[in-house]
Amino acid sequence: MKLYGSYKPHLSVGELSLLPGAEWTPGLPGWSMILVASGSGYWLHPKFNRELATGTVLLRSPREQGSVRASQLGGLSLYYFMVDPERLIGLITLDEQRLFETAQFREELSLRILPPHDPVASRMQELCASRNRSGTLFRLQLIQLFLEPFRSELEQETPHPEGTFGAKERLWELLRQTPASELLHISFSELVQKTRCTPRHLSRIFREVVGVSFRDKHAELRLARACELLATTESKVVDVALESGYQSLSLFNLMFARRFGMTPGDWRRKHRRTKPSTARGQRNAICMLS
Repeated sequence: MKLYGSYKPHLSVGELSLLPGAEWTPGLPGWSMILVASGSGYWLHPKFNRELATGTVLLRSPREQGSVRASQLGGLSLYYFMVDPERLIGLITLDEQRLFETAQFREELSLRILPPHDPVASRMQELCASRNRSGTLFRLQLIQLFLEPFRSELEQETPHPEGTFGAKERLWELLRQTPASELLHISFSELVQKTRCTPRHLSRIFREVVGVSFRDKHAELRLARACELLATTESKVVDVALESGYQSLSLFNLMFARRFGMTPGDWRRKHRRTKPSTARGQRNAICMLS
């Protein structure tokens, strides 16, 4: 299960300035999009180096290594934001989450450098130049911007693992069409009915398809939803528990403390106080939009 020890601002635009010759290594836990707003520099990678002109956009996975270095002739200004697909459980399906998990290991998808004339790069320039960089509409535009480079992968039909349309194929189809948030409110017995197989068989094929048991995945989705609500809303803990699929506040507190070693209230206070660290030779200002 994913760790949330470094819960970073999600769908929030950051502004960063590098002095001449300074470097910045993105320490963002999710996928990130980085725009060179002004100046020039280089993307330094273990396998290659690439020049970055004004207007260039980097799309990188959390596994991708590398750093941005400003030119010795002048400084470099950047805009950036982070997207964690696992925190978009109300918008994307488990199958789509798996797509982004596997994309991290595909060289052609895990790092892309988009030139200034690319439509995605042009759109990011427009969004970051906007005076109104807040609110739901703006965050939805950031999500759309992030998804656009993956359009061909998202539009591909998921191949069924077998020739006949059996229980496993019905499970694949359900995971492909159902937003992850809806699975929070589906019980194992309901899933048995939807896939029309025995509980024992469903347990086996769910682990084969998803990689973990139904119980573990359910717990992961619930706690991910709870963390998002605690970090981005003022909802009472009891309301967070209900929204995350827990019918009992005491059970929610118990499961949360068992997973994170603290109460939901303490977790909220800790992560709302967290401030981003600054890199060597840079001036950093974060514009929070959540």
